[in-house]
Amino acid sequence: MDLFEHQAKELFARYGVPVPEGAVAATPEEARAIAAELAGPVVVKAQVKTGGRGKAGGIKPAPGPAAAEDAARAILGMDIKGHLTRRVLVEVANVPAEEYYAAFLVDRAAGSFLAMCSASGGMEIEELAVTDPGALVKVPIDPLRGVDHETATFIVTEAGLPADVAGEAADILVGLWKVMAGEDAVLVEVNPLARTADGRVLALDGKVTLDENADYRHERPADDTVGGDDLESRAKAKGLNYVKLDGSVGVIGNGAGLVMSTLDVVAQAGAKPANFLDIGGGASAQVMADGLGVILSDPDVKSVLVNVFGGITACDAVADGIVAALATLGEQGATHPIVVRLDGNNAEAGRRILDQAAHPAVRQVPTMDGAAEEAARLANAAA
Repeated sequence: MDLFEHQAKELFARYGVPVPEGAVAATPEEARAIAAELAGPVVVKAQVKTGGRGKAGGIKPAPGPAAAEDAARAILGMDIKGHLTRRVLVEVANVPAEEYYAAFLVDRAAGSFLAMCSASGGMEIEELAVTDPGALVKVPIDPLRGVDHETATFIVTEAGLPADVAGEAADILVGLWKVMAGEDAVLVEVNPLARTADGRVLALDGKVTLDENADYRHERPADDTVGGDDLESRAKAKGLNYVKLDGSVGVIGNGAGLVMSTLDVVAQAGAKPANFLDIGGGASAQVMADGLGVILSDPDVKSVLVNVFGGITACDAVADGIVAALATLGEQGATHPIVVRLDGNNAEAGRRILDQAAHPAVRQVPTMDGAAEEAARLANAAA
């Protein structure tokens, strides 16, 4: 389960990681009251479980209470990559003099943990990892030893953090590791970890993903996104394994491995996937219809790729679900092309169902690569 930023920072503070003072508001009036109590310049931040808030206008500085109220009014209700903003975090504004990056995550390939750290943090950290991979230090973590101050000092030194903040930064890494281990997290990330103008080192942002398999061992925060209007909430309420991404090609597949491969071939075809959606190994026509309905309601989606290899999920059931979803959505809901590749169990029957339905939005392609290329072409043409 992903946490909101304010929830991540509450965990950080509990484990001794310094964070800016602030509180959460659900109305503009509450934001004004919090800003008045903080008595100084603040920043108002949309609380949504996705990145790119700043570029979307979901983070606004405010010099005082009236400006904080105006900023909250502009942000609340904002849709950011399919996530509806219901709350804002109002916290003391801290201007970073330098920005760093720190994270712990589960390295599933190695069967261990991994620390990542960089002296260059901020919004472009993902681009930095591609253009200058040496600037992002990766250090395997022994699960039995964990991260003590010696290990943390080695990490920040290897990452090239300035010597005059290395001690504070190492203390923070120890605290972040305590969050990772103590809360059974699979990801703990701070971007940016910043030195402020007055010389303090603070976690100005925070991202935490908790392992739901360990929920029985903890008192977890309520997942108050369920039942909401954002895409991931609607998908979760329908029992769908859905993750919103930032591309334009909606992707549906059966089986996590096939879906991951589909994301790769879409990228290789020159487009970015808009989501991960695995309908599972025994999905019914209703599951297919629910999944397609969620994807087609995403304003970022320009085309949809349905890539199914029939096994337990027979291709004729998938085809029935596509037809049912399109009938439910009507002409207004099915405005984007849907590229379908069916193979495996009952594939011929599934193709006949789609041929007979003859929906103008649907086009069938026999191969996975060909279907990805067509979906990418259609999405790029509509961009």
